[in-house]
Amino acid sequence: MVVRKLLHALTASTIAALVAACSSVPAPRPETSTAPRIPSGPVSADYFVLEDPEHSREMVIFALGLLDTGYRFGGRNPDAGLDCSGMVSYIVEQVSGRRLPHNAAQIADRTRPVSLALLQPGDLVFFNTMNRPYSHMGIYMGEGRFVHAPSSRGRVRVERLDSPYFRSRFDGARTLLADS
Repeated sequence: MVVRKLLHALTASTIAALVAACSSVPAPRPETSTAPRIPSGPVSADYFVLEDPEHSREMVIFALGLLDTGYRFGGRNPDAGLDCSGMVSYIVEQVSGRRLPHNAAQIADRTRPVSLALLQPGDLVFFNTMNRPYSHMGIYMGEGRFVHAPSSRGRVRVERLDSPYFRSRFDGARTLLADS
């Protein structure tokens, strides 16, 4: 009986850890600092860029239309549920017809860094929520707010960048617009 309870508790905690994740990500990279950094990998000017600057604004509107959509680890569409990178890649594909990876760290690698001071609606914001860089993301909507698909409370919702939780985990921002 004790062994069964222990096994049940271990299984439950393993499932909880998996569900808390945003999406599958590469193995954790060694960190020497907690400061945000540019993702590793080849640095190139071949960033993913939206062809029409209006697509950024459309992304925000589309994201707001997904509010209260259920969370699902690995989710790629609103009918089945969305995780954070699934939400972003789904929205980008619906708005632009082009695909991004379904992985927050890979999306960070493929998009151009932008400073917090230059953040515009439709830009992407990244967070370290699992002790590894770029483990969570959302779409910036302006006025310090962003839309994301968190596993906690399981619904797409709006949060503030300056909330204590997200401010302390902010990993940087990326844009899908061409460098002007």
